[in-house]
Amino acid sequence: MNQQTKDTAPLIEFPCDYPIKVLGVADPALHQHVLQVMDRHAPGFDRRKITIRDSSKGKWQSITVIITATGKPQLEEIFAELKTSSRVKMVL
Repeated sequence: MNQQTKDTAPLIEFPCDYPIKVLGVADPALHQHVLQVMDRHAPGFDRRKITIRDSSKGKWQSITVIITATGKPQLEEIFAELKTSSRVKMVL
């Protein structure tokens, strides 16, 4: 593989299972926001693949959702919309 091909090769091949982790203030509204965004941008995602972890004192939560990502534009839209909530502190 030459350097040009190596530089232009996609890092991710779509479609693929893609985990999105949302860190934020523990609140039912955070869960609702995450679910609404995922329903809009990844309809039909498997709700059984949601993992929720609380911080040791219960103030923070991480919500990890695995979706079937169809492309970079979809992921960019999801990340941007998730960040519109003041309860969301970080999206990975």
